[in-house]
Amino acid sequence: MNVPALVYKPVGLAAGVAGGLVAGAVFRQVWKTVAREDDAPSPTDRDRGWPEILAAAALQGAIFSTVRAAVGRGGAVTVRRLTGTWPD
Repeated sequence: MNVPALVYKPVGLAAGVAGGLVAGAVFRQVWKTVAREDDAPSPTDRDRGWPEILAAAALQGAIFSTVRAAVGRGGAVTVRRLTGTWPD
């Protein structure tokens, strides 16, 4: 394992955890705005229909994937700037 990869692993792990927290907060805020409700529906909520459950899941997945990609790419770019080598 090369030095950039060693540097990237712990930084990437910490950034991933922070990114997950940020993505959760972003999703909650977007859901409040879109659905005008404080909480997104749970898949087991018997009072919610399929469209609402699936829309919430799709929105949450899109937000989490986008944040994860941004954090991963940002971490790799930072490691390259610090070490001169792209992490594998």
